[in-house]
Amino acid sequence: MNTLDDQPRFGPGDRALAELPTVYRSDLFAGKVVLVSGAGSGIGKAIAFLYARLGATLAICGRKADPLERCAEQLRSLGGGREVLVFPMSIRDPEQVEALFEAVWQRFGGLDVLVNNAGGQFAAHAMDFTDKGWNAVIDTNLNGTWYMMQAAAKRWVREGMRGGSIVTIAAAVDRGLPGMAHTAASRAGVIALSKTLAVEWAEHDIRVNCIGAGAIESNGFNNYKEEHVGGLFRTNPMKRAGDVQDVAEAVVYLTAPSGKYITGETINIDGGMVLWGEFWPAGMPDYFRPPGRSAS
Repeated sequence: MNTLDDQPRFGPGDRALAELPTVYRSDLFAGKVVLVSGAGSGIGKAIAFLYARLGATLAICGRKADPLERCAEQLRSLGGGREVLVFPMSIRDPEQVEALFEAVWQRFGGLDVLVNNAGGQFAAHAMDFTDKGWNAVIDTNLNGTWYMMQAAAKRWVREGMRGGSIVTIAAAVDRGLPGMAHTAASRAGVIALSKTLAVEWAEHDIRVNCIGAGAIESNGFNNYKEEHVGGLFRTNPMKRAGDVQDVAEAVVYLTAPSGKYITGETINIDGGMVLWGEFWPAGMPDYFRPPGRSAS
């Protein structure tokens, strides 16, 4: 079992995560209910930790129960013993999504913020994709995110609750993502969907925004081949990776009163990757490689 003293290879351990500096006051989300998907590790865990430190009541979901339970234990400690709802499930299944929201409403009586962090991808050149691999990424990142968004909005409208906020962790896809075409397609779809819903759902006072994440150092870096990891720190003009707190604080900004006049937007947390830099998660193709340069 992980402890607060465990230090992962990439990103902060739980102890560091619980103590990272924040610009926000500790009671900013007191009395608010926040649901974070994919909260068992990485960026999602960092987002849940920060909301707990800011006074929120948390519901967390993900595919694996054990990481969620370990996260919830720390959230309860950070939140002074506040209840945390743990709900293992797959966002790819609309029935499981509906059961999740039923559980949130039954336990807490409503929801204020939905953070769609759950997702998945793998590095591969597009010609090497299998149908199964392509569909898995699209089904999780696009369809699963949609199921979560619609379920939240329907309940808010049905219950007459206004002021709901949805933030989805997408990707900085402005220049495409060679080596992860399935991710580019699914995340671009989510961004376009969010812009559309921001207009359609404005009458219900529901705000919908995205984070365009670049190279954010977290356990997700473990999904890349060793020879390609070094390149993740050279994807932008700042020549470094971002950290999970960069994303977490941006999510809080969008869902706190600070973001009350923001909807349909994507905030890129990418060190300027959409402006300059090379991102080759599956390795640089020979076609682009200068003489003597490695594939990383």
